Amino acid sequence: MQLSNRLHAVASLVTKGNRVADVGCDHAYTSIYLAENKIAPKIIAMDVNQGPIDRAKKNITKYGLDKLIDARKSNGLEKLEPGEADTIIIAGMGGLLTIQILTERMEIVNSMRELILQPQSELHRVRYMLTENDFLITEENMLKEDGKYYVIMKAEPRYLVREDKAYILSEKEHFNFGRLLLEQQNIMLYEFLIWDKGICENIIQSLTEEQTENSLLRQKELIDKIELINCGLGYYKQDEFAK
Repeated sequence: MQLSNRLHAVASLVTKGNRVADVGCDHAYTSIYLAENKIAPKIIAMDVNQGPIDRAKKNITKYGLDKLIDARKSNGLEKLEPGEADTIIIAGMGGLLTIQILTERMEIVNSMRELILQPQSELHRVRYMLTENDFLITEENMLKEDGKYYVIMKAEPRYLVREDKAYILSEKEHFNFGRLLLEQQNIMLYEFLIWDKGICENIIQSLTEEQTENSLLRQKELIDKIELINCGLGYYKQDEFAK
């Protein structure tokens, strides 16, 4: 099974030997990849809609993996039983939906050894939720595919994390951009920050032409955002990245 760069990055964060719950499995490509490459001994592929489940079952049978992958129609983690999985994957969903899926079944989530998440939006809210529920982000990656930026993160329960991997999020830029990505001076994050700052500056320039109350409020929001972006850029050695 050949995965997109995004899904390959997601699969690469799964700890080998863990049983996996793939939430929002769609065609079950990630599940099939994990089984084919002997990364996960058992995968439960779940989706809220019957159509994706039907496609997933067809693909699972095509690759001869019916004994390793169980496809279930499930609203989030509804059909996942305690003790069935060690890893939850949620990739390609909005941040608020990701949070909803996790917080609705915290008794299941708290029994996991790791969460592999790739939210499409509201990343700062996802990071806050993880922190509030005693999960620590221990790995992060960022990539660009088809003109879009994606962040993938691994979170583990605090009690399982070695002290030298206990990356505590303490600053606003940590929650918004990812402490690990910043401290590792991730080149893709740098590219994103420069791009996002340019977007903000262009919008401010266009807003200066109309000095309405809403325009001034929006300019203030964008100025605050640029200030936050500059905090993120402060982690980079500008002379090296400007080359």
